[in-house]
Amino acid sequence: MVCRMFRLETEVDKARRDLLHRRLRDTNTAASPVLRALRGTPAERESPLHVWALDANGALAGGLVGHTWTTWLHVTYLWVGTPHRGTGLGTALLTEAERLALTERACTHARVETWDFQAPDFYRKRGYEVVCVIPDYPPGVTEYTLTKRLV
Repeated sequence: MVCRMFRLETEVDKARRDLLHRRLRDTNTAASPVLRALRGTPAERESPLHVWALDANGALAGGLVGHTWTTWLHVTYLWVGTPHRGTGLGTALLTEAERLALTERACTHARVETWDFQAPDFYRKRGYEVVCVIPDYPPGVTEYTLTKRLV
């Protein structure tokens, strides 16, 4: 179907992206009492949460990069260097992020996306439950979204 009343453009445009984001946020805020209540509060913004593990020489051994938003911790990246895998470092990084999110930011839940060759079993063993499976994303790989109630 072709709409003859509009011209479609495909270039990357930061100003239009920002305008679109504001308009979508305004539409969502108008439609949701929960989002409306968040507007103008500190919980409305994502707050970075990083946990780093350094070896005896100060080199990066592992780390977790995420953020909190409303009452959720979102784990974006969790990586442990090969020599340190199987030592409990990944668990320590995740546990510390969850502790900070719970005690300092009043988070009640955590979420993470991971691929089948990465760490779905790692997260399951730490109390996360699979809530979404997307096969072939990217082709040949399955993506998992997992969540956990923080207590």
